[in-house]
Amino acid sequence: MANDPSENNPKTIWQSQPGGVSAVTLEKMMRRRAQELHGKTGRELLGSIVSPVTVVGISAYCIAQGDNLMQRAAFAVATAWSILGAYIVNRGMWRGTRFQDAASATGLTFYRREVERQRHLFRCVMQWSFAPVVLAVGALIAWLRDRGPVSKMIPFLTLVAIWIAAVLVMRKTRRDDLQREIDDLNEIEKENRP
Repeated sequence: MANDPSENNPKTIWQSQPGGVSAVTLEKMMRRRAQELHGKTGRELLGSIVSPVTVVGISAYCIAQGDNLMQRAAFAVATAWSILGAYIVNRGMWRGTRFQDAASATGLTFYRREVERQRHLFRCVMQWSFAPVVLAVGALIAWLRDRGPVSKMIPFLTLVAIWIAAVLVMRKTRRDDLQREIDDLNEIEKENRP
């Protein structure tokens, strides 16, 4: 029978289609996720400029007001470390992957590059952005200790401890998310190999 009514039934046609995610849908999804990650990387780079400005501000004030040579040296090291860190974190990240360059790459390749850029940024920020702030805050605490009793600093010290713990927890969560993304990419590439 050439005109079997079940062959023209939309439900039958729909159910007889091959399952799984099509390559076009996967490419679109990867490209969209890469664009979102690219925007997030840019925002994190802008945010990484805040810490050097904070360190330089705190250090400049404390160096001008301080009389202890060791504390001045700690502030100077924190300032130099922070400025060098801002350069290292931002070096090459702005000119990294551009969407015009992405036209030649597949969505999966483009997304992998963005995840790798994000992981590089994550590693750099902890060493070159967060650590100088902690050094400057430690020197500030020593500087404040010389000017009054420690008991008056308890609220400030509590806030600093909460801030450090929050940064560490957020960074650990972000590191785990990046590793999960990399694992997912490896899984997708493994499934799509001929």
